[in-house]
Amino acid sequence: MEAGGERFPKQRQVLILFILLGVAFAGWESRRYSVMEETMSGTLVANLAKDLGLGVGELAAREARVVSEDNEPRVQLDLQTGELILNEKLDREEMCGPTDPCVMRFQVLLKKPLGVFRAELVVRDINDHSPEFPEREMTLKILETSPPGTVFPLKTAQDLDVGNNNIQNYNISPNSHFHVSTRSWGDGRKYPELVLYKELDREEQAELRLTLTALDGGSPPRSGTTQVRILVLDVNDNAPEFAQTHYQVQVPENSPVGALIVKVSARDLDTGTNGEISYSFFYSSQEISTTFELSSISGEVRLIKKLDFETISSYELYIDASDGGGLSGKCSVSIEVLDVNDNSPELIISSLTSPIPENSPETEVALFRIRDRDSGDNGRMTCSIQDELPFLLKPSAENFYTLVTNGELDREIKAEYNITITVTDLGTPRLKTEHNITVLVSDVNDNAPAFTQASYTLRVRENNSPALHIGTVSATDTDAGANAQVTYSLLPPADPHVPLASLVSINADNGHLFALRSLDYEALRAFEFRVGAADRGSPPLSSQALVRVLVEDDNDNAPFVLYPLQNTSAPCTELLPRAAEPGYLVTKVVAVDGDAGQNAWLSYQLLKATEPGLFGVWAHNGEVRTARPLSERDAARHRLLVLVKDNGEPPLSASVTLHVLLVDGFSQPHLPPPEAEAEAAAAAPADPLTVYLVVALASVSSLFLFSVLVFVVVRLCGRGGAARAGRCSVPEGPFPGHLVDVSGTGTLSHSYQYQNCSWKLPSLLEGKLHRLPS
Repeated sequence: MEAGGERFPKQRQVLILFILLGVAFAGWESRRYSVMEETMSGTLVANLAKDLGLGVGELAAREARVVSEDNEPRVQLDLQTGELILNEKLDREEMCGPTDPCVMRFQVLLKKPLGVFRAELVVRDINDHSPEFPEREMTLKILETSPPGTVFPLKTAQDLDVGNNNIQNYNISPNSHFHVSTRSWGDGRKYPELVLYKELDREEQAELRLTLTALDGGSPPRSGTTQVRILVLDVNDNAPEFAQTHYQVQVPENSPVGALIVKVSARDLDTGTNGEISYSFFYSSQEISTTFELSSISGEVRLIKKLDFETISSYELYIDASDGGGLSGKCSVSIEVLDVNDNSPELIISSLTSPIPENSPETEVALFRIRDRDSGDNGRMTCSIQDELPFLLKPSAENFYTLVTNGELDREIKAEYNITITVTDLGTPRLKTEHNITVLVSDVNDNAPAFTQASYTLRVRENNSPALHIGTVSATDTDAGANAQVTYSLLPPADPHVPLASLVSINADNGHLFALRSLDYEALRAFEFRVGAADRGSPPLSSQALVRVLVEDDNDNAPFVLYPLQNTSAPCTELLPRAAEPGYLVTKVVAVDGDAGQNAWLSYQLLKATEPGLFGVWAHNGEVRTARPLSERDAARHRLLVLVKDNGEPPLSASVTLHVLLVDGFSQPHLPPPEAEAEAAAAAPADPLTVYLVVALASVSSLFLFSVLVFVVVRLCGRGGAARAGRCSVPEGPFPGHLVDVSGTGTLSHSYQYQNCSWKLPSLLEGKLHRLPS
């Protein structure tokens, strides 16, 4: 009950749609045209453009086409002239057989908007067939006692033409006993009867031979003849009589060959040969004689060929029962063929559109027509497609359906649809037909390229070779064809001072990035830019990604010694009191490295000394200290060669020469506190020599300090490293215990921090001066 409830609303909707379409097409009445059979191909039938009230160009614009019921292209429509012309020579007898009138039904299908014009073409008969008798000779047995006026049936001729071109009259050759009377059946067909108008005398003439002629009504008329042999018999006064003069039979069209259709029965009151009955077809066409078989003895009518309701739905048989004495009786048998659901529905595609652009609104995909050659419920049909597809079926007039999209399609989700159209009849059992349609979805440029990463970080070591491949950016586009072909480009930098065009380039086809020139970590440690990816659609779509390039340091800068200066004309001499204890700080070697990281980690090593065991250099901070107590035997002057080496690969190094002068008179190796110095100065009168020496040393120290500051500032500003405004910074992170990081700015060890990149040399000098004897 639920299935039926769902079907009836749908049927009501289809009925309402047909009513609306009928009202819309009410202005086009069904037309009937006619043409003579055997008319040559290409003959003009009618001007459809004029009959439809349409312009010639409108027929082509609306894709007008002729659709016939039997799908035979017998007529065609010239879209340029609007004329309906014959596509082949028509044979009425082949098309319709005995049916009159011979009507070929067709429709003219128009689109945009949909319109159906129904028309009929009547094929008129011409007299192109002569009457033909089934046999060249027929034999009649007639009793000699037959009274004048007795009628004897004769076998009829057949003429494939219809109407007036069919048989209209019979005549017989001149004789003295018989003439022919032409009679008509209920359906208008003519048959002859032989009428006796003068008694026979067997003893006078036992046999007669006459010529029977059948004439049609054509112009000129055609004719056919047969011989009639008449045997004059002795008296037989009882003719056979059928139990029924008319039999009615219903036969399913799927009855097997050999099936019994009907059995007719007649009896004769005579005896002997006059009572022996023989059955035969009194009138049989070629179709009847090839479909049914009549037993001359039993009167059984059986099938000798399969029936087809869709071809012939009824038959009319005329049966004659003759006895041995020449008398006969006749009856008729009406056979009605019952329809059986033996024809599956048919689906005829009129137009198909594929591929369909994605993102399009409701679009017509296909226009098709369905039909079923059965009748009743066997010929009623339903049409459907799969539920999960984004398509709809819309019924229209004359069993036409339109397949349309149900919303916008997305090629990136699904690029191909396989649609199965199922047509099912309502017969028992139900038969169905399935037709598969493949619909492709064409691409529209609706997806921009997408980078695999929102940002890329590339690392390149300084001093690289030009045109070095430093990395690749990649973007994908889910579209297809030219819409998915990605082109890469460099976008203008946000900072106009960054010479991006001279730094990097990009391959437009594959996104490879290349360094155009050798990079210098000390000049440019990092830079960033944006790359674009655009497809080749219309209009093109694009996206961006950020690329950050980090320049990695290479060990290309050797350590530079800030103190003691090596370029002065007079070497710097360090004073060492002979009373100094082991571990006494003699001086400190200060060096920097323009590199970074471990390339700037410095270590110090004493390569050569005048007295090898007297001095030692601390590896991690460059401090030169005494290794043992001094003695009188030690030389007064000592020359030390100190090696400063970085931790790069391979390591780079620099050397510095120190001059140490041993002096006497230092009362203590360590500097006294400032309070003690102040008390001593106040208590003791100033020695003029000491004052002169202090002034001289202070002047030399000030000049030396000023020179060091100027040199450091000029050196650091010229390098353009990370240090700005002449300030030094302490690097973050741990360093090895024996190394000191002085990356580009002169950063010293953890235990020594110096302002303005200078070592407080005056303090050391003052300490040494305090050790001089007063």
